[in-house]
Amino acid sequence: MRRLLLCCVLLALGAAPASAQAPADPRGVDPASPNPLAGLRLFVDHDSPAWEAWRRYERRGQRGKAALVWKIAREPRSLWFGRFTRPNFHVKVRRRIDAAKAVGQVPVFTLLRAESTKCSPTYQGGGPRGDRATRKWYDAMARSIGNDRVIIAFEPDSLGTIDCMARSRRDDRYKLLRYGVNALSKLPNATIYLEAGASDWESAPLTAKKLRRIGVAKVRGFMLNATHYDWTGANIQHGLEVSRLIGGKHFIVNTAENGRGPVHYKRWIDRSRHIWRRINIWCNPGLRGLGPAPTTATANPSRVDAYLWINRPGFAQSCQGRKIDWFAPRALTLARFATNWLRAPRGTVHGHFKRYPNSVFGIP
Repeated sequence: MRRLLLCCVLLALGAAPASAQAPADPRGVDPASPNPLAGLRLFVDHDSPAWEAWRRYERRGQRGKAALVWKIAREPRSLWFGRFTRPNFHVKVRRRIDAAKAVGQVPVFTLLRAESTKCSPTYQGGGPRGDRATRKWYDAMARSIGNDRVIIAFEPDSLGTIDCMARSRRDDRYKLLRYGVNALSKLPNATIYLEAGASDWESAPLTAKKLRRIGVAKVRGFMLNATHYDWTGANIQHGLEVSRLIGGKHFIVNTAENGRGPVHYKRWIDRSRHIWRRINIWCNPGLRGLGPAPTTATANPSRVDAYLWINRPGFAQSCQGRKIDWFAPRALTLARFATNWLRAPRGTVHGHFKRYPNSVFGIP
């Protein structure tokens, strides 16, 4: 009888059913913790330029264009916040969070606040005054998010462009980024990935060193390819090398515009000695395509948490004289040439089986 009673007590105190177990830690700082993005419904913004363009094409009966831009409008894409988020910064942040919560979805935020717009031996990157403003901005963003569930892509291009600043300012930039990581990493329901360049940018050891310096140990991990076009497979290989150097941290890959891969070409320095440089066309390269849709079903689930659209497909960069804004011809081209390719198929050149003149890709 006593043994039967003991069994009953043990059953009563036993493990709760799976449905009652605690969910994965949203912060996911421990590399051994489950993927905090698994099972989330990511926010699809119905007020985005892509969604508005789709509705406009539908109203006009332009079904072909509507079908193309729908490939962008229907997918969850990151919402960008920075110095340009004004006026009413807090209101604009909360509006997106509340809109996502209303439909049971989680927003992805890309934070681009630290000034990095030039490259010269004298460039100050905003100087001490800019640093003070950026620290206040990080604090304000943390307050605006509060306890709500978000995914944060932290400061695209920030690490790779540190060497573009004056030497006297580089340590200050590391301190500034570390401040932002400290402020945001305290949020209880934010999954944070720090900028880590791309597979066709800096080396894995250098990237790992920079990530450690700004505090990657305090967050889930890092992101790759945020503003580049390199193949997903190449970024996974690169990311695994970075991960091994920083304790097995997890990462995400931006696949918004890499369905046709990057545009690289050789610039010869001395043909007789076979000396050349690889040039990466990063400024709105031509005939690119959307990459794999956002998903947590990645080619390496042990370390790659997700493919996400961190960048905003259809937005043109300012490097060609236009402001950073929605540009319908670019959006339609990206949709027209969309693929799910992770690597360059055999026989392709710059992501295409058809041969095009170099000029259409932006190669001089």
